[in-house]
Amino acid sequence: MTAVTVAVSREVGLDFAREWVEFADPADPEHLIRADLTWLCSRWTCIFGRGCRGIDAERPDDGCCSHGAFYSDTADEKRVNRAAKELTPDDWQFHRTGTKKGITVRDSVGDDDRRRRTRTVDGACLFLNRPGFAGGEGCALHALALRTGRHPLETKPDVCWQLPIRREQDWVDRPDGTRILVSTVTEFDRRSWGEGGHDLHWWCTSSPDAHVGGERLYVSYGPELTALVGEPAYAELARLCAARLTRGLIAPHPADPTGWPPAPGRPPAERPDRLLGPIAHPAAPADQPTAWSPTRPTRGPTRGLPRAPRGATREAARRRPGGPRAEPPRLRSARAARLPPRPRRPGRRSARSG
Repeated sequence: MTAVTVAVSREVGLDFAREWVEFADPADPEHLIRADLTWLCSRWTCIFGRGCRGIDAERPDDGCCSHGAFYSDTADEKRVNRAAKELTPDDWQFHRTGTKKGITVRDSVGDDDRRRRTRTVDGACLFLNRPGFAGGEGCALHALALRTGRHPLETKPDVCWQLPIRREQDWVDRPDGTRILVSTVTEFDRRSWGEGGHDLHWWCTSSPDAHVGGERLYVSYGPELTALVGEPAYAELARLCAARLTRGLIAPHPADPTGWPPAPGRPPAERPDRLLGPIAHPAAPADQPTAWSPTRPTRGPTRGLPRAPRGATREAARRRPGGPRAEPPRLRSARAARLPPRPRRPGRRSARSG
């Protein structure tokens, strides 16, 4: 394990001003998007393998992979199983363990003791190749996507490709008696992990070290956002983000290089020279073109990805919780959020009726 000798930098606080925008899904008038512009317009980028401190002080090389990943539903688990079957001992360090014992174990989240997650081996997810492995360090499923020209969201568990974006979905009653599905897209901060999130050694969304992306988050995470809200809604979200940046954010993210003045006692953090361009996954061959990187989806925000049909986000809300939650056993919250089933369409009643 590579030791981190640089002192862990301080993080910004969790409570600060944010800008929000709400708009109707162009493909579904019963679906409202509520987006956190402060987060989506930030310069956050994944710095795994190039400065990531890890959530466990004793395992900095694990990044956020120390606890395994909970599946969001059966379809998520089946997709990961199919991807795992494509891996070989040359590109997956724990191939023998995964094929003999299986990649999944049962665990609990809150009162639900039937949740399923990826198996852990030697203190981290079994898909995490460790430093020194000949096939390359990092997530074997992520590297598989790069080698085969796919996006990592097609091979990795839902919660892994969604981080650090959090999507919550709720049915909301309006004063006129109608009901709509509200999808809230925001930052997956320490609180999103549950009570134990405050005990993490380091978390990237609050650290200026990770706010060095060459592109704004809504651009670099275009494929992920498209998968979460649908292609028409993402196109409108991207337009609104660009328009807001043109006019100037009132509440930029405090961890951004341009998001200061800093809190009292913090030095200025203007570091335009540190903004990062496209990178390759640590496990990707040096002579192979990068099919995807955390800072630039080279295939474009939607090209090559399945389109979300009309009502797809509402269908997802009917059958699963409000977005996967990263809740490892020692970090889980006592309250497991569950999305209520789709209510019946309101009949003839007044806006004041109960």
